[in-house]
Amino acid sequence: MALKRVLIANRGEIAVRVIRACQALGIETVAAVSAADRDSMAARIADRAVCIGPARSSDSYLRIDALLATALGTGCDAVHPGYGFLSENAHFAAACVENGLIFVGPSAENIRQMGNKLVAREIAHEVGVPIAPGSPHISEFSTARAIAEEIGMPVLFKAAAGGGGRGIRIVHRHEELRGAFEAASAEAKAAFGDDALFLERYIGNARHVEVQVLADAQGNVIHLGERDCSLQRRYQKILEEAPAFDLAQSLREGMRETAVALARHIGYRSAGTVEFIVDVDRGEFFFLEMNTRVQVEHPVTEMITGVDIVAEQLRIAAGQPLSFTQSDVRTEGHSIECRINAEAPARNFAPSPGRITEWAPPQGAGIRVDSHAQRDYVVPPFYDSLIAKLIVHGTDRADAIARMAEALAQFEVGGIDTTIPFLRQVLAQPDFAAGRINTNWLAGIAEDFIAEQAEEPHA
Repeated sequence: MALKRVLIANRGEIAVRVIRACQALGIETVAAVSAADRDSMAARIADRAVCIGPARSSDSYLRIDALLATALGTGCDAVHPGYGFLSENAHFAAACVENGLIFVGPSAENIRQMGNKLVAREIAHEVGVPIAPGSPHISEFSTARAIAEEIGMPVLFKAAAGGGGRGIRIVHRHEELRGAFEAASAEAKAAFGDDALFLERYIGNARHVEVQVLADAQGNVIHLGERDCSLQRRYQKILEEAPAFDLAQSLREGMRETAVALARHIGYRSAGTVEFIVDVDRGEFFFLEMNTRVQVEHPVTEMITGVDIVAEQLRIAAGQPLSFTQSDVRTEGHSIECRINAEAPARNFAPSPGRITEWAPPQGAGIRVDSHAQRDYVVPPFYDSLIAKLIVHGTDRADAIARMAEALAQFEVGGIDTTIPFLRQVLAQPDFAAGRINTNWLAGIAEDFIAEQAEEPHA
């Protein structure tokens, strides 16, 4: 079958990205927009736009009833959830199917399985995917203390139903255990309605590496290589690159193979990402989680493989087989993505909503900008601060770094603060160029940047 009309159940740059992919495939689109996004780029370029509620996401983009009514009322046969919002909500995926709509993503069961980190760990263990030394569900502090003593300090408390860095606490000393346990439990309960925790050994010198997979209904499962997402601040990714650099071939192949094995084991269908933590000091990798949606950073993989991941999602959802095999996948060069956020790095990355008075993104060979912003666009204060993704492709990592540095220098945005100045400083660091980075490295760079800006005469 072929999809005829798709509801875009999201906003911002990913809504624009999905609409463009649909247009290339000859699929009509309906943009579900909040009152704040009536005049957004997604609303303008879609075949039709329908307001689903007030600005607050809880009254619009998170309203399953409104999204279903809009999809059915406009004659859509499918719903694309993008990332964030309801993209990994099993109830939404199931409700789409129950109402005769195709959910452009995996099954509700797969979302449930991978959405609970404890269940996901158990499944990964069944398949033989390495998992970090840790624990099952913990509900009592006495259990946490005993397991921490067995694993050895430092340890990491994680929310079983967690995501986005919430419900996580690092514990370096035994006397800090109780406070961290109580804080992580409370945060997990508030954020996810579930206070279930588990413990893992904390890896200080770690890299965050993820493998992109695609799987169709015919049982074909392939990978598109891996991305390095180690540059994070408060568990939020800032910069991503592909392929992962300076990685032992055994680790690279191991992560790719186990990612495919995991997806095949659960009967996965759609695009998905299996994430790993690499222990740099020990030369080991461990399963972290699986994201059952398209990732923000998917463009870096597209840049080195030439594969349109969103288009493949749509084809898979229509019941079509993958348009290529694993042996067809070739990677070329190196790609880097920088997330441009409407934030003021000098003010501890405070949100910076408002009207964009100047918008001149860089152009040229090897440069891609995914964005919903333009001159006179008003960045609303209600949503995520991401306004653009700047992606470059180079012949190798050094070339990609140089091209990104030049592209950032050319990117002009007025009227609001953005993270561009901070990203330029990150790119200029010798340690970044040399690949001497881990998941903790960016926090120190951010602290230095904030301190330096505070000392400036204009501050």
